[in-house]
Amino acid sequence: MEKQPIGIELVKRKIVSEGDIQKALDYQKTHPRKKIGDIIDILGLCNSQTLINAIGEILDEKAIYLEENDVKINALEYISLDLIKQNKAIPFEIAAGKVKVCFADTSNRRSIEVVRLLLLNKGLVMEKYITFESNIDKIVDSLEGTASENINTNADTSGLVDSIIKTAMEKRASDIHIEPLENMVRVRYRIDGQLLTAVQIDKEKQQQLIGRLKAISNMHQEKQESQDGRILLYPEYNIRVSSQKNVYGEKFVLRLLKKNGNIREIFELGFPTDEVLVKKSFNKKNSITVVAAPTGEGKTTTLYSIIDYLNNPHINITTIEDPVEIRINGLNQIEVDAKADFSSSLRTVLRQDPDIILVGEIRDHETAEIAMQAGQTGHYVLSTIHTIDSIEVITRLRKMGISNYDISSILATSVSQRLVRRICPHCAKEREFTEQEKQIMNKIGEKYNIHFDFTGKKTYEAIGCNKCNQSGYLDRIGIFEILNVDDEIKELIARDCSSMEIRKKALELGYQPLVIDGINKVLNGITTLEEINKKLIIY
Repeated sequence: MEKQPIGIELVKRKIVSEGDIQKALDYQKTHPRKKIGDIIDILGLCNSQTLINAIGEILDEKAIYLEENDVKINALEYISLDLIKQNKAIPFEIAAGKVKVCFADTSNRRSIEVVRLLLLNKGLVMEKYITFESNIDKIVDSLEGTASENINTNADTSGLVDSIIKTAMEKRASDIHIEPLENMVRVRYRIDGQLLTAVQIDKEKQQQLIGRLKAISNMHQEKQESQDGRILLYPEYNIRVSSQKNVYGEKFVLRLLKKNGNIREIFELGFPTDEVLVKKSFNKKNSITVVAAPTGEGKTTTLYSIIDYLNNPHINITTIEDPVEIRINGLNQIEVDAKADFSSSLRTVLRQDPDIILVGEIRDHETAEIAMQAGQTGHYVLSTIHTIDSIEVITRLRKMGISNYDISSILATSVSQRLVRRICPHCAKEREFTEQEKQIMNKIGEKYNIHFDFTGKKTYEAIGCNKCNQSGYLDRIGIFEILNVDDEIKELIARDCSSMEIRKKALELGYQPLVIDGINKVLNGITTLEEINKKLIIY
């Protein structure tokens, strides 16, 4: 599309006249990066659809005049916004394991190979199309959402930082990434677990930006090594700040924690709506309940919801946290610091006549041992641990040096979870499950002796709108698995049986792994199979 012969071919095919080509060449003199085909479309010298089809024939490429409503999938699920911009490429449709991708320049082999390999790593084959660069630019603008419109890049440094933070709050962001790059400073928000580019700031503002962030975070201005700080300027938020030097400056990550956020009911979080199961899983004396998941999967939120469910004026509940993320009336909440860590704080709390103790995280042998002792002496202990599922909690405690006897006698319930994004109700497009999707779910059902009924069930395409930042998803929900440590499981733990043997027995007793709850939420139209696959790799 960059070479003059394209123009000659278009004249030969009577798509445009020689006069039209001359107008396009005149325009190109002041816009040298624009291709002739794009210029003809910009100038409106012929029908856009006819033009792109003809260019496709000349270049021997599949062509489409790509508009927003032609994008049938959430492009950001397949390629990040940054790569879309760099390679001028938009995934727009998927069928039978093939992704249709539109490029502005199909002669750029490097870009095509980058995208092809990226999709291949996801198990997808790329089908290449060509469109006008302006079409891709319009779709990129819509994918970026409206965040940048709310950020005042023309304000002074204080106003700019304030605008970045307040916009993040409005957009429900959990984190702000402020990243110095070679030619700019990029600001990204983590919303519902996904990083989205909010705005790009001129490189010349970098030092003032860093200076302002350090000033309001109570950090040393001169130091360029890693620092931690807090921003206390926003009454409703506790903002934790971390800085890290990189090759282009200092990167900052701001974690936004709402001080008095509403506690979500455990059922609203996605926990199975079974009151009997909840009563069986929680509120036991002489025991410990552990919530397990990797970092960022909502363990703390679940703990708060359990505590809120158990909270009443007749019991003494004490929490030990790092930091206290949500303040709850009626609770004694303690924040650990350099002078008092989890284990030392827990020792003190045991002298405060607690009924229920929440320990933010079991990180080491000492904390685990004291938590177990607390459970043995009549308390109910709630905590979190980093493991991949509820059964591996047993292995993790063993590795921390806790005896099989203590684990079998004190561990009452182990809950594992992941957070998946909810389909956006404002833009979701209903459709039938494909045969391939049914096969995937049925295969999993057969593995665990569970039958999934697809009668009357439909799923949704994540389309994207302004309310969900063009992602197709709005908010998140938990998928859960619950291991209640019954007598038969206790016996296996005490005998030092492997996690494989424990899992086999648990399945016989009715334990269902994360993937089962995930598929049930797909069948109920809450999320999508793609979301479950992202977290659990099921196909």
